[in-house]
Amino acid sequence: MTIERVCVISDDAVESGGAAGVALRSVRLLAERGIPVTVLNGSGSPGGQGLPEGIDLHSLGARNLLQGWRGRAAMRGIYNGQVRSFVADWIARHDTPGTVYHLHNWHKVLSPAVFRALAPVSQRLVMTAHDYFLVCPNGGQFDFPHETACERVPLSIGCLATQCDRRHYGHKLWRAGRQVVRQAAIDLSRSEATVVAVHDGMVPYLMRGGVAPDRIAVIRNPVVPWRSARVIAEENAEILFVGRLEKDKGVDVVAAAARDAGATLRIVGDGPLRAELERDHPEAIVMGWRSPAEIADLSARARLAVVPTRWRETFGLVTLEALTSGVPVVVSRHALIAPEVVALGAAEACDPYDRTGLAAILRRLAADDRAISQMSRAGFEGGRDLAPDPQVWCDALIALYIDRIAVSGRRSVLRRIGSVAAAAQAS
Repeated sequence: MTIERVCVISDDAVESGGAAGVALRSVRLLAERGIPVTVLNGSGSPGGQGLPEGIDLHSLGARNLLQGWRGRAAMRGIYNGQVRSFVADWIARHDTPGTVYHLHNWHKVLSPAVFRALAPVSQRLVMTAHDYFLVCPNGGQFDFPHETACERVPLSIGCLATQCDRRHYGHKLWRAGRQVVRQAAIDLSRSEATVVAVHDGMVPYLMRGGVAPDRIAVIRNPVVPWRSARVIAEENAEILFVGRLEKDKGVDVVAAAARDAGATLRIVGDGPLRAELERDHPEAIVMGWRSPAEIADLSARARLAVVPTRWRETFGLVTLEALTSGVPVVVSRHALIAPEVVALGAAEACDPYDRTGLAAILRRLAADDRAISQMSRAGFEGGRDLAPDPQVWCDALIALYIDRIAVSGRRSVLRRIGSVAAAAQAS
């Protein structure tokens, strides 16, 4: 079976790490293999910076849910008809039996309407679960007010009766309503679409949320170390944070703990908390987003990277980029990758809600060159076994795409045979 085209769909197409960064990496790798690629970008930004020539990029120009009047944003978040038309129209004009659709993030711009548009091609649809929004209303499988992992069945009575949202119960109910609309568009317990889990530990939670087990494929995200040579972390003093500046990522607790520990903190990233961090923590070095090359240079000064995500993080790209470069990591105990990197000897786990405890860890490791050296070497030497490199990852995606096309082709043949048989019987 031949892949005629891959259509990559996401909330945005901006190189800012996370899901968008993974999506754009797949676009570049597929293009390098000579596979035609279309990008359907939901956001207002044209995006796609750094993409190779020949990529068919379309941007809807829809607003993020944080933009505009709240009431209208809430309505767009439940169902954005413009999104359905945007995606459905492209499919109507360009779909072929060899076209595969790969959906990345959808909950900030695209809304459940994107699933309605993709339902007719669900046999050739792949969806990467970068988080839990496919199955969980708050996207984290986490009870944020109680600071604990959630073990409830999504949309069960117990789930609906629990205020687990980051904001308030009304917002939880809105998210639950959105989840019902998403499920009505594509029922993942019956759909032939494939859900890609980026970590093995996600599988039980996806199944609990109704995804059929035979429709889940585990493909860990690709990791490229920041540096090819080991960072001599034991000779450095800086603490490094890389990521979006928002509560969920725990940047506020890092800033407070680093100040308590008397450590120099360098923050690479941007987001809603930037102004607050610059006001309340003038001692921290807040740099905004930086290119991969610039992050590589900055990481050479790092003694530790801190990744204190406040929810059950599905993969932890920064964690693995850091430790494979020789930068030890203090990682949230809620992250799925935490047990593996701690067992490797390259990281320590922390409670992202415990500022005092995190400060104690930073203070202790600041004074222990031997421990830092051991962690640095362990990560640099063994971290690459925890995730694929980009080419191996691309091989896995292509194999999955070919399988989807083959299954779709067999089903199409069976439908035609059935139609012919029915016509013959009727005559």
